[in-house]
Amino acid sequence: MTEKNRRAKIYVEAWLKEVTAISIEETKPTIAGFTGYEKFVVAVLAFLQFTIILDFLIMAPLGAIMMPALDISTANFGLVVSVYAFSAGAAGLFAAGFADRYDRKTLLLFFYAGFIIGTLLCGVATSYEFLLFARIVTGLFGGVIGSISFAITTDLFPMEKRGRVMGLMQTAFAASQVLGLPIGLYLSNKWNWHAPFLMIVALSTVVGILIFVYLRPINSHLMTKSERSPLRHLLMTLGNGRYAFAFCATALLSIGGFMLMPFGSAFTVHNLQISVEKLPLIYGITGLCSIAIGPLVGRASDSFGNFPVFIFGSILTIIMVVYYTNMGPSSLVLTIVVNAVMFVGIFSRMIPSQALMSGIPDSTSRGAFMSVCSSLQQIAGGLASIVAGAIVVQTSDGVLRHFDTLGYIMVGTTLVSLTLMFYIDRASSRRPQL
Repeated sequence: MTEKNRRAKIYVEAWLKEVTAISIEETKPTIAGFTGYEKFVVAVLAFLQFTIILDFLIMAPLGAIMMPALDISTANFGLVVSVYAFSAGAAGLFAAGFADRYDRKTLLLFFYAGFIIGTLLCGVATSYEFLLFARIVTGLFGGVIGSISFAITTDLFPMEKRGRVMGLMQTAFAASQVLGLPIGLYLSNKWNWHAPFLMIVALSTVVGILIFVYLRPINSHLMTKSERSPLRHLLMTLGNGRYAFAFCATALLSIGGFMLMPFGSAFTVHNLQISVEKLPLIYGITGLCSIAIGPLVGRASDSFGNFPVFIFGSILTIIMVVYYTNMGPSSLVLTIVVNAVMFVGIFSRMIPSQALMSGIPDSTSRGAFMSVCSSLQQIAGGLASIVAGAIVVQTSDGVLRHFDTLGYIMVGTTLVSLTLMFYIDRASSRRPQL
């Protein structure tokens, strides 16, 4: 080989190496920061979720005040709590046919206004029948808002940012537990049980005004016109084979939490023998940990991938749920640590699963897909609470029996949802993210 040919070969090899390096670098997902408007959207959606979740959570601790005030039996109060979930589920299915026919901002404002009206009715209720009606109204509107919020997230944020967005939005649950519940209970003790609902109305009105004034129209999905009727659009969404795994996973992810949550405080007091006065401390510290955990899990999902984080969360959840549901009398410190670590596992499943499933639907059926998922979540949760109530038995001294059975059921649903999420991850990765 001549010196000229040797130099030419070296030059070509160097050039190919440089081009290959550039090509590889260009295909790497970039994790860019949020723009100012994106930060506003995330903040507004998080505050919106805060008000919706607080409205749902506030019912349980207010029960001790509301039942004697309105002369409500425990069975009737249970109906007041569960009717929200069932009406929300029904509303989600009904709204699915219309979810992709309107600007998402318009749709969000319509349902949020209805939610505010329903919460206001709760705040002025003076009888059991009126309160039951008010909770139905609140569920019919409030139950759809979550699906609209997630559709907006999918429309506005690329896949490499969705983990962080979902993580920040999920902190609303922890914030409502840490900030909303104590403030709501303080107001109810200072005045009466109507006060927390009126507080939610005031906060929600401010959030609604911000959405109306500053949120831009979200209508890119309307560029593709659909001639389907709302009913046909719903049926086509339900019958889409690509969505089946996502629908099943959504239902399964809801079952375990709704089984354990209603009996969590009773299990802590009677089985773990922690005084009822310590419950706010346990929930408060757990909530603060959750506020910190949510964004970290979101960043991990964007950095390492949603499915690997989901696997980690599933394994940790299985370990902690089995340990938690088999605990006996325990110290306050151990109880707090177990609850906090368990929430790490739960958030590490919840956040990446939502990001993964956001990549499944077409833009023209995204709203319907999210509405059906929200509906299934509510209905599955309501049914899970009923099944859990049939399994768990409370003895005369207050101790819960068969609580560990609920833990084993959650392990089973976790393993099945892990399998489903594997296929969802593969399907999502093969689709172009618009």
